Amino acid sequence: MDSKPIVALVLSGGNALGAYHAGAYEALHRAGWLPDWVVGASAGAVNGALICGAPPEERVARLRAFWRPAPAEGAAATPRAVETARRTAAATSTLTMGQPGLFSPRWLHGPWWDPPGLAGTESLFDTAPLHATLDQLVDFDRLNRGDLRLCVTAVDVESGEDVVVDTRVHRLRGDHVRASSALLPAFPAVEVDGRLLADAGIALNLPLDVVLGDVEDDRPLLCIAVDLLPLRGPRPRTIGDAVNRVQDLLFAAQSRRALAAWQAVFDERARAGMARSVTLVHLQQGNAAQDVSGKAFDFSPSTVGARWRAGRADVAAALASIGPARLAEAAPGLRVFARGDDPAGGFAPVHHRLAPRPV
Repeated sequence: MDSKPIVALVLSGGNALGAYHAGAYEALHRAGWLPDWVVGASAGAVNGALICGAPPEERVARLRAFWRPAPAEGAAATPRAVETARRTAAATSTLTMGQPGLFSPRWLHGPWWDPPGLAGTESLFDTAPLHATLDQLVDFDRLNRGDLRLCVTAVDVESGEDVVVDTRVHRLRGDHVRASSALLPAFPAVEVDGRLLADAGIALNLPLDVVLGDVEDDRPLLCIAVDLLPLRGPRPRTIGDAVNRVQDLLFAAQSRRALAAWQAVFDERARAGMARSVTLVHLQQGNAAQDVSGKAFDFSPSTVGARWRAGRADVAAALASIGPARLAEAAPGLRVFARGDDPAGGFAPVHHRLAPRPV
């Protein structure tokens, strides 16, 4: 058996929060931990296409061209109230006017008898601009050559089935990526090869099943899983805080349950002497004190830049805390590393359980 681990990068959904993925990838790129396999849902599918559809030396530049982050500011920190107002205004602007190159509001194209432009449609926005942007920034011929394996996930709107488009067996197109990003009712489902597909985050926002369920390869696996929404967060003190927190819990709880289920599977396989070696580093974008309820629609360059730098710093901290030697260990079973309750603390092994903890 080849002892060199496969490096898989698993990227969750989160719309504008996906700038964190870009920074996370840049840190891996700088450290020389280039992935062999990328799996993405929603915003993760977009970033996965940008990464896999470019030569290694151009990947960070393609991500930067898509996200357009502002550089770090050297001035003193902005007061929380001012920053909250700025982020709220940015999210409100996007919800009203759309985001250039990604999606445009239906009301801009509505006829005189339907000013909202919503008659005969199931979504608030049109994602045709995203298709054009992907065609500009992604080399789909390179992507489908398979030099770097890419899987994107979606959900069949009619059957409810999970759908995985894998460049090893399918020809992946821009419509697949757009479908993976189609969170109803904001964005329209996309018909691909006769199936109506929508955002994978409806079912599993962090598509771990694709990687952890792979039984065709028994080589050691290093999985870097990047979640855009945190499981832990402060108590809500306002309506906006409550809306922000419920968004986090709806999606992050999916990841917790998936990890617990896979932990149980791998524990059983290890006892039977049948488990491959899997090391999973689970990163969660922090619930910053200045986040607002519409954070997933804040594409402002300042916020995008802050999220990019946070992803880069968190991955660098994870690699430094765990160390290459521990990452490369090949003990059978599933080992999960995550940051503890203290954000300033290091990454340590955690063991997820299926049974709820007693109160």
